[in-house]
Amino acid sequence: MILRDVARQWTERLVLRGPASGATRQVGAIPYTVVKGQVVFLLVTSRGTGRWIFPKGDLMEGLEPWEAAGQEALEEAGVEGEVDPLPVGRYRTMKSLTLRRTVIEVDMYPLRVTRQHDDWVEKSARRRHWVILPEAKRLLSDPKAAALALKLSQRVSRDPHPAIARISK
Repeated sequence: MILRDVARQWTERLVLRGPASGATRQVGAIPYTVVKGQVVFLLVTSRGTGRWIFPKGDLMEGLEPWEAAGQEALEEAGVEGEVDPLPVGRYRTMKSLTLRRTVIEVDMYPLRVTRQHDDWVEKSARRRHWVILPEAKRLLSDPKAAALALKLSQRVSRDPHPAIARISK
């Protein structure tokens, strides 16, 4: 599949180039759906501070980066769907680990939600909330993540049915 090859080449370039100056690499999903022609995003709260974020986490052995992003969305938000193997972008953030802070670079993959579970792994630790773009921009704790939501909204408006990889368990 051509798109899968392009996605793999893009990912390999990122891995070879690596994260900037000692940053830890993570992947995340931007869960979304389209309602009456409008893109709607699913946010979750972080476990530690309760800030609104998109699901994200470490790369997982044996999974492609976009598959790991889909797995994070399932665990943290209880959703499954179709993951675009081409990331919408990357942002840099800080993670506080007790007394030290770590730089994290997160590649974000669009995930068009096709199934939402009533129960999921991290249900007791997180809340989830569907929002339209203006509310996502207001609620997201990181403005760079909000900028990626805008970019995805524009991408979906241009091509509502991108080539995707189905992720479900």
